[in-house]
This record gives sequence, structure tokens and C-alpha cells, in this order.
Amino acid sequence: MTSVRPKIEFLTYALIARILDEAFQLMQKPGIKVQSSPARVLLINAGATAEGDVLKIPEKIVRKALDTVPAEFHLYDRSGNPRVHYGGDTVQFDPGSSGVHILDPETLEHKPSFTPDLVRLVKVAEMLPQYDAQSTAVVCNEVPKEIGDLYRLYIVLLYSKKPIVTGSFSLQTLGTMIDMLAVFSGSRQALADKPQAVFDVCPSPPLIWSDFGGGNLIELARENVPAELISMPLAGAAAPVTLLGSVVQHAAESLSGIAIHQLANPGAPIVWGGAPAIFDMRRGTTPMGAIETAMIDAAYAQVGKSLNLPTHAYLGASDTKIVDAQAGMESGISALVGALAGINMISGAGMLDFLACQSPEKLVVDAEGIAMTQRLLAGIEVRTETLATAMFEGINFKGDFLKQKITRDLFSKEQNLPSAVIDRESNRGWQASGSLDTFARAKIRTYELLAAYKRPDYPADLELKLKSMVQTLAQKAGMDALPRLE
Repeated sequence: MTSVRPKIEFLTYALIARILDEAFQLMQKPGIKVQSSPARVLLINAGATAEGDVLKIPEKIVRKALDTVPAEFHLYDRSGNPRVHYGGDTVQFDPGSSGVHILDPETLEHKPSFTPDLVRLVKVAEMLPQYDAQSTAVVCNEVPKEIGDLYRLYIVLLYSKKPIVTGSFSLQTLGTMIDMLAVFSGSRQALADKPQAVFDVCPSPPLIWSDFGGGNLIELARENVPAELISMPLAGAAAPVTLLGSVVQHAAESLSGIAIHQLANPGAPIVWGGAPAIFDMRRGTTPMGAIETAMIDAAYAQVGKSLNLPTHAYLGASDTKIVDAQAGMESGISALVGALAGINMISGAGMLDFLACQSPEKLVVDAEGIAMTQRLLAGIEVRTETLATAMFEGINFKGDFLKQKITRDLFSKEQNLPSAVIDRESNRGWQASGSLDTFARAKIRTYELLAAYKRPDYPADLELKLKSMVQTLAQKAGMDALPRLE
């Protein structure tokens, strides 16, 4: 038996109702700009009215779409085992994605990321159980942009068996990425039955579904591959300045996306996610580590939960440039807010500099914070017949609880036992071990994880098929050969 699970909520039922009501109003006035012709056709045939590419979407269309969205689904690993659960209050983590730089652990420079950097990130995340899924973590800058999305997926598939949070930023590559995943399932239908990845799909703020965004929603729905809505209101710049105003905009963009998606294939899995931020008026930046950003995330997730939808958020990142005290503070606090909000998938670990830079060492540090967060969510459990009285038998006012068998049996269940990245030595012990700071210990831990890593043992024919697919597309994009992996 456990105690009540801790949770955080910012919205009353009445306020959620107001948010949804105003979101439905926005879908009528000013409406939603839908630049995808197939998406416009679906909405108009369902009863929306059009003024050019701006559509007025009635509430009844969205309500009907919400009725068909699955409340939960699973992602599977390459062996067909369920590993990630979207739905309810399940909380899971994956690294942040789409960084363009990597933090050099020796010089602390931000350098353009290349294939070996992505390989290193995938290996580290694969070795850390705190990460339930992988992400296509950084751009490989030596690869042409037209195949960049599918190439990153190729690297993750080669080096990981975990489910994947990914995305396609063009209509041309999405089908290929689905085929790449289907290599391990056997067919697209088998992949639909046991999906291995969720694909991020982003509306453009404010209130726009682009041609490729709307098209991606439709194709993912028809293939029954999970889609993850990533609405990105920027409070004060590309969204209203108030946190609630941004939540309303998020709801309008996400609800209109759900309408398009479910009209394409009722019952296809979709996630109520996002990556909003506030706009820092002093610096002109988009702080992902700000507490207000985390508050928007928790609030929009609460709206999604009220609609019985799976949820996602971008938290656990930092805006600082190195793995320092600010990185720990921002990443830990925002990840904890997301976990207490019961968000199903929390992306962002490892990231610095407003999501531009990834760091394997930060992934290692963030994993320790995630372990602490998961321990908090597990709550306080009744593990003994009496809460304490039986353990006082024979104590005679002496602190001898270490001698008890129950202490030896239960301490590892009661306590989160961190790795050596976390310093719990005495001052003398810390000095004897080199007086290392957290980043130095994380570097050592990263090297250890990389040394212990072993690539998945896939059948040779499947790996060859996957490589041939990517090689052919790379040659069409002007590459003579694929980059060296390591």
C-alpha cells in the first residue's frame, strides 16, 4: 500500500472549461490557417467553412474527433516488447532532440554535431535505464538536409532497441522513415500493430497548419503510426503574453490538429504534446528552463488529461551553455514539475542553450535527477506489518538499526541509490578521490557507459536492407558514401 501520489495542478475545472471554450472560439474567429490542401478538404467535407486557406472549424467536428482518439497506447522495442506507455499518469523520459551543436567536454565549446556525436548520445541513452525511449538527438551536419531526418533515424535504429521519439520535417521523407521502422516489424501493418516510434508534428504559431505539418498528420493517421502534436506558443511574441493565453492558443492549435488527424483515420493514436516557452523581453530569447515555461506545460497537459488524451512536454532542458549549477537547477526543477503533472513523455534531457546543444555528460547528470523524480512519484509505501514499533524491539535506546535484518532487506527499496556521479562522500573521501566536481564525475561515467555498450545483435539481412535504403537515398542527395559511424 502506498500513500497518495504527489501531483501538481494549476487549473480548476472551471478554468479548463474556459480555456476550451476560448480555444473553440479561436477556431471560428479568426479561424485556423490550413495550408495543406488535403487537410482543408477533410475539414470542409466535415462541415468547416473556408475563406481561402483560413478555415472556420465548428466545435462539433472537434468533439467528434476527440471521441475517437485512443486514451492510451504502447510503443514497442525492436523485439516487439511493450516498453513505453502513453496514457493516464505514467511518466517517462527521453533525451531532447534536433540539437545542432554538441558540447565538447574538454574545451566546453559548442561545435556543430556530426554522425559520431549522435552515435555517442544514442549509446549513452541506451545504457541508462532512466531513459525509456531514444530520440533523434542531434542533426548530423555533414548530411544533406533533404535526408537528415531519415538519416538520424537510421543511426538510432542501428544503435538502439528502445522505442524512438522522432519526426519528419518534410512530406518526402516521412514514408521512407515509416518503411525503415517496418524493416524490423516485417511490414507496415505489423508496425501499425506494434508501433516502435512516435512522430512529432508541429503547427506553426499562431494558429497555422503548414502544408507539410497537415500532410504529416494525415499520412501518420492513415498508416496508424502514432503522432505527437508539438504546439509551440511563444508567450509574448508568437502567442499572448499571459500563461493562460498561451495555453488557450496551444489548445486551439492542438484541437484543430486532432480534427485533421482523426478525419483522416478515426482511432489512430495521437498525443497532446508541445514545446512552448516564454519570450525573454530583455534578451530576445526563448528560455526553456524558465519556471513559467514549465507552468505552461503543466497547464496544457492538465487540459489534455481532462480530454482523456495521452500527453507529452518538452522539459528537463537548460538555457545555460555548460553543465553547471544553472543546468542542474533548471533541468531538475522543470523535469520535476512535468513529472508531478503526470505527463507521459518528458523530452529535453541533455539539452543546453535553448535546445540548440546536446551533451552526453548532461544526459548522465539528468539521469540522476530523473531517478530522484521517479522515486518521488513512487511515494511512501507501507512495507512492514507495523510502521515502526516492531523495529524498536531490543533497541534499548541505542541507534543499532543497522544490525537489523529488515534494514538490510529494505534499504535498497526505500532509497534511490545514485551512481558515483552524485557526491555523497565525506569531505575527506571527496578529496581522496580527486576533489572532482559533478561535470568531471559525469565525464568519467560517460566513458564507463560507452566502454560497456554493445550494439544490438540484429539479423544481418535486416541491417543490410536498412543500410541499402539509406545508401540509395544518400546517393540521390549527392553523397558518394555514408559518413563514418564512429
